[in-house]
Amino acid sequence: MSEAKRSVSLHRLSRGRFLATNLHGDTLEVGEGGDGAFTPVELLLTALAACSAVDVDYIVGKRAEPTSFRVRSEADKVRDDAGNHLTDLVVTFDLAFEDSEAGRAAREVLPRAVRQSHDRLCTVSRTIELGAAVTQRVGSLD
Repeated sequence: MSEAKRSVSLHRLSRGRFLATNLHGDTLEVGEGGDGAFTPVELLLTALAACSAVDVDYIVGKRAEPTSFRVRSEADKVRDDAGNHLTDLVVTFDLAFEDSEAGRAAREVLPRAVRQSHDRLCTVSRTIELGAAVTQRVGSLD
């Protein structure tokens, strides 16, 4: 597998509940929601927020450590002629820094960091906005 290839595998635990495992062996339970597991849509929103959060954290963190760092990702789930999908995806960054020279420098670079993540760095938001073909196929365990 190439270094650029990314993958996760799912193993069924019970009806509608799966264990996702990445190449490092880390796991996360996925399900229908409300039962201690994130839904697939919540995971997509998590990936969207987390991807940019990591980018922004590295950029602003070079100037100062935030005293508070919260990111919210939200969207409207619709069902229309195109089927089920999300619209109006929004990622909101709420960061606070100490009132110091370093804190002011971090606060000043924050809008640029968010733009860089959106426009170039975040693989998740770039893939959503650019679009990518999804191929589904049936394999065999036999």
